[in-house]
Amino acid sequence: MSRTLVAGVDSSTQSTKVVVCDADTGEVVRSGRAPHPDGTEVDPQRWWDAYRTATADGLLDGVAAIAVGGQQHGMCALDEGGEVVRDALLWNDTRSAGSAAELVAELGGPTAWVEAVGLVPVASFTVTKLRWLAEHEPDKAARVRDVVLPHDWVTGQILEGGNGFREWTTDRGDASGTGYWSPITGEYRPDLLERAFGRAVGTPRVAAPSEVVGETDTGMLVAPGTGDNMAAALGLGIQPGDVVVSLGTSGAVFGEHSAPVFDTGGDVASFASAAGDHLPLMCTLNAARVLTAAARMLGTDLAGLDALALAADPGAGGLTLLPYLDGERTPNLPDATGTLGGLTRGNATPENLARAAVEGMLCNLVAGVGSLTRLGVQARRVLLIGGASASEAVRAVAPMLFGVPVVVPQPGEYVAVGAARQAAWALRGGDALPVWAVGTESEYDPHPGPEGSEVTSRYAALLRTVHGR
Repeated sequence: MSRTLVAGVDSSTQSTKVVVCDADTGEVVRSGRAPHPDGTEVDPQRWWDAYRTATADGLLDGVAAIAVGGQQHGMCALDEGGEVVRDALLWNDTRSAGSAAELVAELGGPTAWVEAVGLVPVASFTVTKLRWLAEHEPDKAARVRDVVLPHDWVTGQILEGGNGFREWTTDRGDASGTGYWSPITGEYRPDLLERAFGRAVGTPRVAAPSEVVGETDTGMLVAPGTGDNMAAALGLGIQPGDVVVSLGTSGAVFGEHSAPVFDTGGDVASFASAAGDHLPLMCTLNAARVLTAAARMLGTDLAGLDALALAADPGAGGLTLLPYLDGERTPNLPDATGTLGGLTRGNATPENLARAAVEGMLCNLVAGVGSLTRLGVQARRVLLIGGASASEAVRAVAPMLFGVPVVVPQPGEYVAVGAARQAAWALRGGDALPVWAVGTESEYDPHPGPEGSEVTSRYAALLRTVHGR
């Protein structure tokens, strides 16, 4: 018996991944991928080249609908002809940190921004990148007619390539990460956009969660797509009480919530979800690459780092790592570097350094879970995803630090699967997402205690000592 197929795209910082799924069950039947160039700015055409490579050899044959999940916040500035004005500035580009500080002060401080759009601008958000462009590249800024996000741009190419492009569209989830669309009112804030850029520019229409935004010439329906974290939430099928901790290039902590949250400290952004509710989220710049860097420093690989870390006692003999190797978004320390505290002759061993890298990477995310719960988001269990969730050392340390059950879902491309689930929703219609099963690979009981408390306390103390926070 033939089955209906849908596709989901994950256009991330590092690569394009495409999965083709059964629309009724979510089973992945085939997939493709292609790399992206490294860096904090990139020509969007490279995303399209990667998409075409990943979908070559008939990957999308028979697919009825498709959606794109993409890295959040990236600034794709377009001229009157729809051509990119400059390479897209990505979420991890920190050059707009000064612009962020200016915008926060101009509106009257963090509380004013939280009340307006549910977040406090830092360098990651699109609104700050527009200010940077206006101030530092005025000739290019003068050519800008529209500004779209990475997933919007890729969606547009899919439609344009199939002669189905009508207008730029986005969704509420990705729009809520711009700094000029409000998840509180569900509308753009053109006053904030003009404050940042100095004049009005075009923005994508925000489509309904399950809307069909176009159709290719092959008859493939195109759904709105969303940001990568929102797509991951769809792929995981999270429910209230689930908090996702994602350990990829960046670290993220998020959970479904029925209402916006208001964090005037700026750690938690009150994003919208792709399903129609809200997705409060804390994001860090440093996650899995902390482990890669530590392994390189110790002259080993990730498996070797695991073995070293597991051979050390909890607490790493008093070593504490602030893992801000690429600066940091949360806490907002864009110019910070990593700091190793508590080093003595007695604890200066490869095992302790490996353990400190794992504990330090996780401590910042533990703080994120704490921030969410203080804002009313339930955390009955942690779902651990992303590349670093495969680390045995991470799995051993996480239940000690988070203090709730830790679940590692079956390995999967959850951003791409979530996008495919949205495509199935658009194809089938109705008020509710299709129900797709998500398997569990491992589950770990919590074991909070004095050792975990000591680790997090030393981390917090070092942060205060070094950065006054």
